[in-house]
Amino acid sequence: MRDMSAQQGKVALITGGNKGLGFETARQLGALGYTVLIGARDEEKGAQAAARLQEQGIDAHVIGLDVTAQATIEAAAQTMKTKYGKLDVLVNNAGIGDRHKFTDLSLADLKKSFDTNFFGAFAVSQAMLPLIENADAPRVVNISSSIGSITLHSDPNSGVYPLKALAYSSSKTAFNQLTTHLAFTLRHTAAKVNSVCPGFVATDFNNGYGDLTPEQGSRIIVRYATLAEDGPTGGFFNEQGVIPW
Repeated sequence: MRDMSAQQGKVALITGGNKGLGFETARQLGALGYTVLIGARDEEKGAQAAARLQEQGIDAHVIGLDVTAQATIEAAAQTMKTKYGKLDVLVNNAGIGDRHKFTDLSLADLKKSFDTNFFGAFAVSQAMLPLIENADAPRVVNISSSIGSITLHSDPNSGVYPLKALAYSSSKTAFNQLTTHLAFTLRHTAAKVNSVCPGFVATDFNNGYGDLTPEQGSRIIVRYATLAEDGPTGGFFNEQGVIPW
């Protein structure tokens, strides 16, 4: 069991943190002693989520943040700079899933997926970069998916091969590039930046279907959010190990 005292004073921001994997990740990090910031575009729902965590003795707070609205991202970064001056953990969790087949996919739907899953994560990461750099040993965890693997999509023997949802999968492929580029940007620091696939988790995102509970799916997120000094950076992982790009 991790020493909670080692995490005291550390700050974690989880985008889309008011429900599902985001909420459970916030709960688990909060239980380890982190101050957790629930990034939520609906501040009322975010406040309700933070209150539920506070009832469990967790230092949780809502922060208004819509990853598709630059003004809210900049406001959140300024608030965090003033109050905390750093960011020890960033979990880019906010995302949407579009499962249209190639022949049914509209350009508008494709852009919508990229707006949240890639451009939104980029905007948040860039805005939070000065705060990340102010932390002693920052960790960035990008919630990706094995469906974003070009290698697996190209292999007829892969379980991913038939799951051709272009909007979602291609936005996660781009998201993985964000991981490699941010890891490179922070290569001379103690930061660790990784993409993780939590698996097929039963949440609203999957309409309640999935093989794993949010508690189970969040474990890998928390593991990479709390990596030791000798942990990897710039990689793509699930519970089984490395996922090919």
